[in-house]
Amino acid sequence: MLPCVKTGIIKIFNSYRKNPLLPISIGILWISTLIVFVATEETYNIIEMASIWVRNYFGYFYLYLGLGCVLLLAAIALSPLGKIRLGKKNEKPEFTIWAWTAMLYSAGMGAGILLRAVQEPVFMQQNPPYLSDLPSDILALEFTFYQWGFTAWAFYGLFAMTIGYYLFVRKKKVLISSTIEDNLHNKAARTGIDVLTIMTTVFGLIAAIGLGTTQINGGLNHLTATNFGLVTTLLLTTLISSLAFYSAWKGVNKGIQVLSKINILITLAVLFFTFSQSDILKVVGNFLEAGFHYIMDFIPMSLAYGSYDPGLTFLTDWTFYYWAFWLAWAPFTGIFIARISKGRSLRQLLLGVLIIPSLGTFFWFSVFGTSAFQLIEGWESYNNEFDGVFSSIFVFFGNYPFATFLNITTIVLLIGFLVTSVDSAVFVLSMFSDSGKKDPSKKHRLIWSLFIFLATIALILLGNAKPEINILIAAQKLLIITSLPFAFFMVFMALVFVKELLRHHKSYPLISKK
Repeated sequence: MLPCVKTGIIKIFNSYRKNPLLPISIGILWISTLIVFVATEETYNIIEMASIWVRNYFGYFYLYLGLGCVLLLAAIALSPLGKIRLGKKNEKPEFTIWAWTAMLYSAGMGAGILLRAVQEPVFMQQNPPYLSDLPSDILALEFTFYQWGFTAWAFYGLFAMTIGYYLFVRKKKVLISSTIEDNLHNKAARTGIDVLTIMTTVFGLIAAIGLGTTQINGGLNHLTATNFGLVTTLLLTTLISSLAFYSAWKGVNKGIQVLSKINILITLAVLFFTFSQSDILKVVGNFLEAGFHYIMDFIPMSLAYGSYDPGLTFLTDWTFYYWAFWLAWAPFTGIFIARISKGRSLRQLLLGVLIIPSLGTFFWFSVFGTSAFQLIEGWESYNNEFDGVFSSIFVFFGNYPFATFLNITTIVLLIGFLVTSVDSAVFVLSMFSDSGKKDPSKKHRLIWSLFIFLATIALILLGNAKPEINILIAAQKLLIITSLPFAFFMVFMALVFVKELLRHHKSYPLISKK
């Protein structure tokens, strides 16, 4: 063997021995994929039963955890602890508020607001979650706000705050395990936490790409009255993965930031065009009224208390699932938000994460929900035109001027949001596998881009090979299962972090006088 080749192999072996996250994670994920191929139906049935079990027995725990996260973040932001800066004492934010908001929103929500823009408010209007004195339109928007509002961003914010503090204040590595390494000395246990984080992130990406390409297919079918099939889905997956790899390769400043800004600009253009074509006063009135009731009812809704309890079936199908999904995405999204929040105080980070994207989302659903309600009212009879998750927004735009252009723009926007979600995750996964570096090597970005692409292709092919089994829904349900350990871990992490913040405050008491 040539000496240079031998030296290279030794370097790779030593690198993986010191940081085994990459080979362990990829090995587990490939073995899991192989099991799915060999025992598809059995695996699906196990995932189905396990996800229902988690939601039935731990669903209310998710609710309480979500409320606890919101209250904890609000308390820290409004207390003297909120003045702690992620970085040096007088360091300025690395990104402008505009760039920062665009990146965190693209990574944290993205294509989901297109997927549910019309379908969810209409469903809530036609199937009220509980009896209320509020008009059905207001109740529908209020409950939609609840499922997309403060709680989702509190899950993200908790991880962003914790990782950001340990990264920029304590100068630790960008790893979930870094948040508790002073209290958990078992290296194998810490590695297990990081492996679980990686696996959950990858499954979330596969589900997101699969759902996104399915909606894009739905849009293409609606526009052309054609039935695009497997080949189109594979081409779309290849396109999205390639663009995401290029963006992640260019890095945060040149890739992810630019695409995020473009996404938000297009989103705002679509939003304000729809707003201008709607009953503006009605939209604004519903936005304000539903927002007011959401804030007033937030705590009883978060506890499903008394008359605010929609019942176990409704909660299982909607809220428990959403909470588990937000929780499953919290580590990767929170780490990315932490990475772009250098120079901000905890108060700026937390209030920004909780309020800015929530208000934007509320206005988005107010515009599309109210407009859809008025279309239904004008039709006099509703025949489930907006029931299709993947087609509802395209059917909706069919009632507006420039419908074809709007639908094409929506397809472009879907691709853009998927790319920014995937490239953010690739960047975070690369930070994990490259010894927790905040600027991981491009080799790791390439490895994760290729792996995610191949894993997504494998699941899509499997889903088409056995149409009686929806593999994408299975991937989503798998997130509900893998999010349960994170739910318990979050409690431990939060307790450790609060203790650390109080210690920091005692060490630097001047922060309370500024």
